[in-house]
Amino acid sequence: MPKVLVSDKLSPTAVQVFKDNGVEVDYQPDLGKDKDKLLEVIGQYDGLAIRSATKVTEKVIAAATNLKVIGRAGIGVDNVDIPLATKKGIIVMNTPFGNSITTAEHAISMMLSLARQIPEADASTRAGKWEKNRFMGVEVTNKTLGIIGCGNIGTIVADRAQGLKMRVLAFDPFLTADRAVEIGVEKVELDDLLARADFITLHTPLTDQTRNVLSAEAIGKAKKGVRIINCARGGLVDEAALAEALKSGHVAGAALDVFLEEPATANPLFDLPNVICTPHLGASTSEAQENVAVQVAEQISAYLMTGEITNALNFPSISAEEAPRITPFVKLAEALGSFAGQLTETSITGVRIEFEGDVADLNTRPMVAAALTGALKPLLADVNMVSAPQIAKDRGMQVETITREQQGAYDSYIRFTVITERQERSVAGTLFASGKPRIIQVKGINMEAEVTPYMLYVTNLDKPGHIGRLGTLLGELGINIANFNLGRTEQGGDAIALVSIDGTLTDDQLSRISALEDVKQAKALKFNL
Repeated sequence: MPKVLVSDKLSPTAVQVFKDNGVEVDYQPDLGKDKDKLLEVIGQYDGLAIRSATKVTEKVIAAATNLKVIGRAGIGVDNVDIPLATKKGIIVMNTPFGNSITTAEHAISMMLSLARQIPEADASTRAGKWEKNRFMGVEVTNKTLGIIGCGNIGTIVADRAQGLKMRVLAFDPFLTADRAVEIGVEKVELDDLLARADFITLHTPLTDQTRNVLSAEAIGKAKKGVRIINCARGGLVDEAALAEALKSGHVAGAALDVFLEEPATANPLFDLPNVICTPHLGASTSEAQENVAVQVAEQISAYLMTGEITNALNFPSISAEEAPRITPFVKLAEALGSFAGQLTETSITGVRIEFEGDVADLNTRPMVAAALTGALKPLLADVNMVSAPQIAKDRGMQVETITREQQGAYDSYIRFTVITERQERSVAGTLFASGKPRIIQVKGINMEAEVTPYMLYVTNLDKPGHIGRLGTLLGELGINIANFNLGRTEQGGDAIALVSIDGTLTDDQLSRISALEDVKQAKALKFNL
């Protein structure tokens, strides 16, 4: 009988789920806070069920000699070292959709509280004052709500706001025009949203692309008197810039459930009268906590008893028999999706994934999920191979798959095409004898390049001297070249360089590369291999 440790607080119903499925469960809800005790006992267990208090560090994973699965009741897995767990063969699962309604409702509650100054009016009244004229609020009816990030939670917020008779704008690069019509929102660019919205609410993960999406510059473009709500992630809003805008009156008020540094025991925003602050309560309802607890218990039990994998962050849903053949192609598909996703800057309306040769006879569903994961991850940090297909569907992305017999020189290859409102962009790859992914075509240009963790992608005009100038500049910038791969359409036409380098590029270095003669585009690419 497999044995599971529950080291954080889960509901009695969840504990019973383990027992009902024939899993021995050891419920020690405070053990996660005791690092030394956790290290001492973790080797006894096949599964670990946690919330946020338990930190699954390198030491814990090293001591977990029998551990097969970690289940996080909730979406965030910052407290789990996923790369090390993966290396040791431990499946890491989460429950990505259990908190959606609760978080959306909290955002709406914060918006209404902000509109009517409810917390401040409550404090004033409790202090024995009767300042009826002081707390003049605003109606939300017929006001415009701007939603930044219209995925699962953002869509629920839009639905609730429409029930309040609000006009809803949405900025989301992955939201298609058809999907926007379906959920009743107006799809706009960020500057348009800023200029028109009376209220702005954020519902996007924190990534390099979304960090400070409401920067000082963006806040300056916002409509005077706007009210800002953030129940998503700290770091999406420049807190210093927001404080200045609140003081000046450009922003009428803000309601924040999340902060750049948490626990937020001190923050300059706390001293401002037109700010509502709550301690990251987005998922804090009894219903949500029950849902994610029961769900994680069911997922862990299914894996330990039958081998079924659901909502895994580090492994596709494939059987043990399929794994040796499929896994290398899963990695190839994710690399191709990541390549295209990192180069795409406009809304994705659809993707096309073509499988040719021997790979077409395999189970391609995990490969499709992996390719979508790679494409979506640059903007959606929490996406995984289970959630990616649902996220694509929620955003109205059309996903087309094609399988066919071998027609070219390669026994197997995969082509991934991103379709946007402006263009189509394709990248194709295959596996060589080493089993490592290789790029064989980009935008119709044939080439051969091994996928490495850090790469520089450059498009340019095929003119003499370009390679020398690029190589010289990389040397001057102290950037070591591991491999230099080239391709072109024709003499004097469009050309591509894919350069494997030994580290990341700074924005300044990339700007200098972009400024080289004949360079059309330069992008730094990063792959999780």
